Amino acid sequence: MVATATNANAAAASGLSPPLGKPYCLSNNPSSKASSLFPKTLLKPVVHPYKSAFTAASASRNPISDVIKHDPHGYLSITDPDDDKPREECGVVGIYGDPEASRLCYLALHALQHRGQEGAGIVTVHNNILQSITGVGLVSDVFNESKLDQLPGDMAIGHVRYSTAGASMLKNVQPFVAGYRFGSVGVAHNGNLVNYQTLRAMLEDNGSIFNTSSDTEVVLHLIAISKQRPFFLRIVEACEKLEGAYSMVFITEDKLVAVRDPFGFRPLVMGRRSNGAVVFASETCALDLIEATYEREVYPGEVLLVDKDGVQSLCLMPHREPKACIFEHIYFALPNSVVFGRSVYESRRAFGEILATEAPVDCDVVIAVPDSGVVAALGYAAKAGVPFQQGLIRSHYVGRTFIEPSQKIRDFGVKLKLSPVRAVLEGKRVVVVDDSIVRGTTSSKIVRLLKEAGAKEVHMRIASPPMIGSCYYGVDTPSSEELISNRMGVEEIREFIGSDSLAFLPFESLKKLLGHDSPNFCYACFSGKYPVEPKGKVKRVGDFVDDGLNGSIESIDGGWLQGIRIEEGKRGSKQELEEERVSQ
Repeated sequence: MVATATNANAAAASGLSPPLGKPYCLSNNPSSKASSLFPKTLLKPVVHPYKSAFTAASASRNPISDVIKHDPHGYLSITDPDDDKPREECGVVGIYGDPEASRLCYLALHALQHRGQEGAGIVTVHNNILQSITGVGLVSDVFNESKLDQLPGDMAIGHVRYSTAGASMLKNVQPFVAGYRFGSVGVAHNGNLVNYQTLRAMLEDNGSIFNTSSDTEVVLHLIAISKQRPFFLRIVEACEKLEGAYSMVFITEDKLVAVRDPFGFRPLVMGRRSNGAVVFASETCALDLIEATYEREVYPGEVLLVDKDGVQSLCLMPHREPKACIFEHIYFALPNSVVFGRSVYESRRAFGEILATEAPVDCDVVIAVPDSGVVAALGYAAKAGVPFQQGLIRSHYVGRTFIEPSQKIRDFGVKLKLSPVRAVLEGKRVVVVDDSIVRGTTSSKIVRLLKEAGAKEVHMRIASPPMIGSCYYGVDTPSSEELISNRMGVEEIREFIGSDSLAFLPFESLKKLLGHDSPNFCYACFSGKYPVEPKGKVKRVGDFVDDGLNGSIESIDGGWLQGIRIEEGKRGSKQELEEERVSQ
């Protein structure tokens, strides 16, 4: 049966993907890895009680913002309205057992294009040789028929990337491929490692040489130095050293491996095509396009190994309480995807219904900020009994750079992307629904645009709680100091953006909607409480860092949480380490 968005939603509803709080393996003892390996079977979840370690409560500001300094010049210009949104870093795909693996990977990456638009790559295996093509730009820019012909084989992994700063340099475009003494391995990674710089320093002190500024390269080095056998235990040992968010797919001469961090920050799902080919992807929308039936998530802390013997599953490490990224349901994922076992469409519609119930206002029409606000706006309109109309039309043909006339046009970037429909707005009391407010600059321009088009009143409704914390787990967000909700109250924000009223999705209502799954989501951007605290020197996604073009990472302190690179008790004082480096 061909999988569709409806099929995936039905699969989630029928229980094929278990609730977030249910782990998959039988032992929490890390020494029992080998015994937890079950050939050719997918382990069924078993109930395991969790005790909540964090309470997602509202806070006035992000506590980590006091110790992290940021370079304000490292952010993208806000002439493009999308720059005032958080950005998902990456999308990954893995395919095993299909003679057209590269073409299917290409299509799946196209379905995940919303997760990264500035670089794409595919790696396949042919005659026991890993072959790679990567490039800067959209998937359709990087690949054509002749390039896909250069990628034969029945196994493939793929990646789409969003660059956080600077140029999207080719050497930082994944998947990465490396050769080591036992063969070759390729990797595609979605997430962010909060102990990346500490690990990199340790590896460099032991002679490792790095070619990129990506935290993903650390994983390859850790696999290469591992003494474990067989190969998947190298991955397990490497991942036990990682802290933060990672959903990864690996490829070797004869194996495909998928792994997800114990907290399950970023999504990763598994499906199967009618010919038996196994498919992994960041979202179910990628499975739908290539006619793969959604089976389940890769569980938090799980390693799935696919080879000629079938699919095997094992524990990565002791279970922690899952902390899935709530922003996948608010903004990142496509509405037709099932993420963390829940329909994204149904979540967003429910967010709108809650807003209509808890923040009602007399209005004539409900509109959305396209595209991410549309489903929530539909929910608001249905609950309020007010017609939904397209009051803003989005242009999908504007690139990230454009030429402005010498006679400056006010709100030029927003007007390029969003065009108001005067016939819908003129003389009307308008509710406009958006998914989030980040800096507030784009919201103020949208309000002004609507009023200039004749709206009598503009009431802003936001389908998420106020954002007060920056993300360290694979999402490009501004520094906490730039987040308007971290600096202002709701009434102050309303005055800043110029709307007649403003309401956010109440935090407690969001958690109530999620029900028993509520403790299993990460709310750090709303609460400032981080499941994995940044430590050492941590690359914070979204800060200005060298992207392979100019300078070095060490020359830029703005995007790092300062700390000691190596444990002083083991390797001497910081001063001694500096003296050693100078002497070398």
